[in-house]
Formats: sequence, C-alpha cells, structure tokens
Amino acid sequence: MQRSATALDIPFDEAPWHALIDAALDACRTPGEYGLKLVLTRGPADGVPTGLLTVRPLAESVRQQRRDGLRVITLDRGFTASCVRRGRPWLLGGVKTLSYAVNMAAIREAERRGADDAIFVSADGVVLEAPTASVVWATEATLRTTPVGPTGILPGTTQQLLFDRAAAAGWTTETVAARVDDLHAADTVWLVSSVRGPVDVIELDGKGRSRDLPVLAEVARLAGFPPAAR
Repeated sequence: MQRSATALDIPFDEAPWHALIDAALDACRTPGEYGLKLVLTRGPADGVPTGLLTVRPLAESVRQQRRDGLRVITLDRGFTASCVRRGRPWLLGGVKTLSYAVNMAAIREAERRGADDAIFVSADGVVLEAPTASVVWATEATLRTTPVGPTGILPGTTQQLLFDRAAAAGWTTETVAARVDDLHAADTVWLVSSVRGPVDVIELDGKGRSRDLPVLAEVARLAGFPPAAR
C-alpha cells in the first residue's frame, strides 16, 4: 500500500491504518473468516487523503472455489513482457489501484467461455498474472511465479508470504518467465490471492489437471489459510 501510494503521489501514514484494522477486527464478534479491504483516495479538493476500510464475511463462492478448484483460460494481455511500462511510471505498472475494469472484463470473458477465472499472457507468450491473483506453479519441491518489475505485474503479498514460509520449510522458490506450456507441464498450478488464498487450477484452456490435495493443504497452511473443506 505504501508503494502504490508513493507511485500515485498520495501521502501515506501507516500508523492510523494499524489502529483502524485493530478496531475493525475487534468489531468482528462472530468466529469465522472475513475479507478486509483498505482503500486510500486522494480525497476532496482540499487535498487531504481519505482512507476507508470494509470488512465482510467470506463469500460462499470463495469456499466453493477452494473446495472444487478453478477452471481457467488464458487471455492475451495486449502488451509484451519486456514491457511497454518500462521507464513509463505514469502507466502505473505494479501499482494496485481501483482501475479494475479490464480485470473484471477478463473474468466475465472467462465465465462466457465456461471457466471460472483467467490468466493473462503477454503478447510474446509470457505468463503474467490473474485478474485478482498471482500465478504460482510447482514441480516436485520447487515453487515458481512470474517476476515482477519489467513485466509490470502487481507484486502479490500472499504469494510472497507463501514463498517466504515455503523456503523456510525446505521448498525451493524461483521467479521465472514461463510459457503456458510450462503451466501445463507443472505438477500443480494455483491462483493465489489475499482473500481466496491458494486455489488449485483443475482445468487450463480446456485441459483437465489432476489434483494433489495433500500438497494443496500444505501450501494453504504455509500461506496462512485453512485447508479447504472436502
């Protein structure tokens, strides 16, 4: 959030957010999982930033995706991975904003094609990210994800937490520019986000994938999420 606010030239004071989060969590009296969202705007004309926080119970659709997995298609993102955003900070590469029209349109396109979600691929064939998640894949005891930086994709906080804990638990972790064929060849592919956690891809571009539920449970644990109910 600090990084995105800096890119947008919005003043950011971290301490009040911690106090707001603590107050919101204290107000959640019913046990269970919640989705917490923080939003910072430039504010009204006087230039004073405005921040807000929302807390909602976890949607049943999220539980279902964790339980059943995701059918995913790949979609062309329209620029190369090398990237059109390099050296152009005004294009806001890697910045989390509310400009999610393209992301939501991609999910609707996936649903029109009978899938649940999408993975963006660059015009030169490099795997990027999902509309609201990082892409992670595993081969044996190695976890991989797409590099940020020149690709212009959003760094995933949950993906980074997963990689930090996985490395401490003995996994090898790598960032690599991959192709869709690399995802097909992987043992397991997940979409990883801060609300859903890691959800395994059970179908990619119409090709079914086998599930490894013990590995899924271990990756969910490392990412700080409960195992999906079966």
